[in-house]
Amino acid sequence: MVKRVAVILSGCGVYDGTEIHEASAVLVHLSRAGAKVQMFAPNANQMHVVNHCEGKPTEEKRNILQESARIARGDVTDLAKLDVSAFDAAIIPGGFGVAKNLSDWAVKNKDCTIQLDLEKVIKAFHKAGKPLGMCCISPILAAKLLPGCELTVGQDKECEKWPYAQTAGAVKEMGCKHVNTDVEQAHVDVKNKLVTTCAFMCNAPYYKIFDGIGVMVKETLKLA
Repeated sequence: MVKRVAVILSGCGVYDGTEIHEASAVLVHLSRAGAKVQMFAPNANQMHVVNHCEGKPTEEKRNILQESARIARGDVTDLAKLDVSAFDAAIIPGGFGVAKNLSDWAVKNKDCTIQLDLEKVIKAFHKAGKPLGMCCISPILAAKLLPGCELTVGQDKECEKWPYAQTAGAVKEMGCKHVNTDVEQAHVDVKNKLVTTCAFMCNAPYYKIFDGIGVMVKETLKLA
């Protein structure tokens, strides 16, 4: 049976939206597995717009849904219209858009709130026993909404290879179990049907990130 998967985006570009390579990897692996994909994003303004050459915010305003359409080749739907009953699984790629547009983690860290439509969607998938796949920074969404869940954002000791390892400490403080994994691995929380992989939380070659996301997609589809 064809698996139906909702992919939830947060804009377009690592510093203020979805990490494009992660989104592309998710879509490639889903298409190879024969899944039917529909992409969603909130119809709202981004927290801010970042000049990706300089890494600095600009005065410009951009809409999350319109920016996500760049990745979706125009075929993206307002997240408010996502009907959980129409899907077998959901996957959320990373990028700073998760921490800025899908939540306010970038400002409030573990005291963050989750975008309202997304909170409803994640809780509805979980209640229905449908799997959730998350990579890079997006597992913080599960940490906030699924108390006591198991997840990975890579490693918990900061170094050149793992520049964002402090995130692991934050999710532990939120009452979740963090599992150290390498970039080409994913962790499966069978009880919560949550599959996570670190992706660009690791300073690794693109192909290793692509492969790790492949494991996450495969394991998510197994649970669907």
